[in-house]
Amino acid sequence: MPDTGEPVLGPRATVAAPPRPGPGARRRLLLGGLAAVVVVGAAGYGIYAFLVSSRSVSTDNAYVGGDIAQVTPLISGQVQSIPVAETQVVEAGQPVVVLDPADAKIAVAQAKAALAQAERQVKGYFANDTARSAEVAARKAAIAQADAQIASARSDLERARTDLSRRQALAASGAVSGDELTTAQNRFNEAQAALASATAMKAAAVANASQASGSRQVNEALISGTDIADNPDVQAARARLDAAELALSRTVIPAPVTGVVTKRSIEVGQQVQPGTVTMQIVPTGQLYVDANFKEVQLAKVRAGQPVILVSDLYGDGVKFHGRVKGLSGGTGSAFSLIPAQNASGNWIKIVQRLPVRITLDPAELAKHPLRVGLSMKATIDVTKHS
Repeated sequence: MPDTGEPVLGPRATVAAPPRPGPGARRRLLLGGLAAVVVVGAAGYGIYAFLVSSRSVSTDNAYVGGDIAQVTPLISGQVQSIPVAETQVVEAGQPVVVLDPADAKIAVAQAKAALAQAERQVKGYFANDTARSAEVAARKAAIAQADAQIASARSDLERARTDLSRRQALAASGAVSGDELTTAQNRFNEAQAALASATAMKAAAVANASQASGSRQVNEALISGTDIADNPDVQAARARLDAAELALSRTVIPAPVTGVVTKRSIEVGQQVQPGTVTMQIVPTGQLYVDANFKEVQLAKVRAGQPVILVSDLYGDGVKFHGRVKGLSGGTGSAFSLIPAQNASGNWIKIVQRLPVRITLDPAELAKHPLRVGLSMKATIDVTKHS
């Protein structure tokens, strides 16, 4: 065998193994490794808390909401047609329910006739005013005529009295016959009767004039200070016509908002009453999110802060941008049907959640439509203030 310069090991020669650490050394190595992991983890959490956690708060207890509009009739009637279907998108003002307008049309026709009748009646009031004025003037003329008749009758009576007195004075000496005395007495009596009749005629003329003046005053009260259009009777009739036309217009029920039709609960031919909920319309372009944050997360939350939202519907690839509108006036449990009575019995503290209203960008909603009730994850940047 050539000499290679390396030691030759015999068949029983062995390589010495490195010494194994004892149990104490292994324990120290394990504890050191755990300590290093804890230190690294604590440092990482501290960095995360400083850079991320302290700058934002998040919750996945958030849901899409909206001010859902209810479509209700304002008059009673039978459903004639329903131009929209469930899940259909409608525009504000678009007809969604049509009621039978037959009764409303009849009411409008009756109101129009009543208005025309009222206008003719008021025109009669104005025409009567002229006639009443002429009647009052005629009654006053009758009074003047009665005064003249009274004056003439009084003059005749004085002459008859004088004539009778003369004849009565001459009758004692026989200068006047009995027939002449009787004739003078009759003329005197006739003059008295004529004066009484003229006085009665004046009284009647005065009464007639008073009646005519009163009738004119009543007629003037009906038209005083107004023309035909402004007369109260005409205005009342016109108001009834407006009410009838309004009821006719309400036979066509428009959509109060732009959105999606849901929960349609009527059918053609159904009789509906005012206030009956026929369907609901979800305004998909005006939705918001109610995020229920824990009370320990709300110390820095303010209105106007930006919010990043992710929906379960679209996943993390679509982010919605919103802003905090405000915080609710109470927790969810405070407004529950049976609020918790924490002041009685055993008590266990439970962290409460307060709803935070978040508005959404309409442009993003139009691009990625949402629906009421969908789950969301909301993250509020609490470092910014409005």
